[in-house]
Amino acid sequence: MKKCLKKVLESSKMNSKRNNNAKKVEDLKKKTDYTFNDLVDIMEILRSENGCPWDREQHHKTIRNNLIEECYEAVEAIDTENSELLREELGDVLLQVVFHAKISEDDGGFNIDGVADRICKKLILRHPHVFGDVAVSDSGEVLKNWDAIKKKEKSLESGSSVMKSVSPALPALMRASKVQKKAANEHFDFNNTAETIEKLTEELSELKEAIESGNKDNIEEEFGDLLFSAVNLSRFIKVNAEEALTHSTNKFVTRFERCEHLALNDGKIFSQLSFDEQNEYWDKAKKQL
Repeated sequence: MKKCLKKVLESSKMNSKRNNNAKKVEDLKKKTDYTFNDLVDIMEILRSENGCPWDREQHHKTIRNNLIEECYEAVEAIDTENSELLREELGDVLLQVVFHAKISEDDGGFNIDGVADRICKKLILRHPHVFGDVAVSDSGEVLKNWDAIKKKEKSLESGSSVMKSVSPALPALMRASKVQKKAANEHFDFNNTAETIEKLTEELSELKEAIESGNKDNIEEEFGDLLFSAVNLSRFIKVNAEEALTHSTNKFVTRFERCEHLALNDGKIFSQLSFDEQNEYWDKAKKQL
C-alpha cells in the first residue's frame, strides 16, 4: 500500500512539474526582455524530462572546456574593446555557471543560490574595510588583507601550501607568475633585475648543454626552467608575461601576413621561397610594421 501511494505521489509530482514547465515555456515565449531568473528557468526546462536531450546528457566534465573557451572569448571582447560582443560573451560565461549549478542540483548537490551564497559570504568576509571596522589607506593594503584572510580561511599555514593553492589549471605562464609572487611574499626572491637576467642566462646555458646531450627529458626540464626564469624576469620589469607573449604572437602573425602580401605583389608564393628569400621579405615587413 505504501509503495503504491509513493508511486502515485511521485507521478503526481512529475505531472505537476511537467505542467509547470509547460506554462513557463509559454510565458518565456511571450517575453521580449529577460532576467537572470529567466535564465535559471530556461536551464531547468532544458534539463527536464521533456527538455533537450543533449542538455540532459551533460555533466561537469563534458562541458568543462566550454567554460574555458567562453572565458577566453569574453577576454577577447575586452581586449578588442567591443562592448556589444562583451555583453554576448559574458552571457555565454553566465550560461556555463548556471549550467554547472543545475547539473549539481540535479545530482543532489548545490544549486545556483548556493553559488551566490558562497560568493556573497566571501566578498563580505574579505572586505572588512567595507563590511567591518578595518581601516585601509590604499588598494595595496586591501590586497594584503585579502591574502591574509584567504590564508586563514583556507588554513594555508606554510609557503608551499599557499603555492599549491594556485590552480594548476591556469595557463602555465600565469601560474608561474602567481607562484613566484607567493614565493616572494615568503621572502624567497632575487634582489634585483640584474640577478634575474643572470639566472635567465644560466638557464639558457644549461638548456644548450641538455640539447647537446640529446636527453629528451633533460631538454624538456631545462626548457621549462628557462621559461620559468623568463617569467620571473617579467615580474621584476613589471611586464605581464602572458600578455607580452600574446602581443608577440599577434605581431608575428601580422608580419607573416605582410610577407605573403609583399611576395604576392612580386608575383611569388611566400611559402615556396628559400629561407633566405623569406627573411628578406621578413625584414621588409618588419620595417613597415
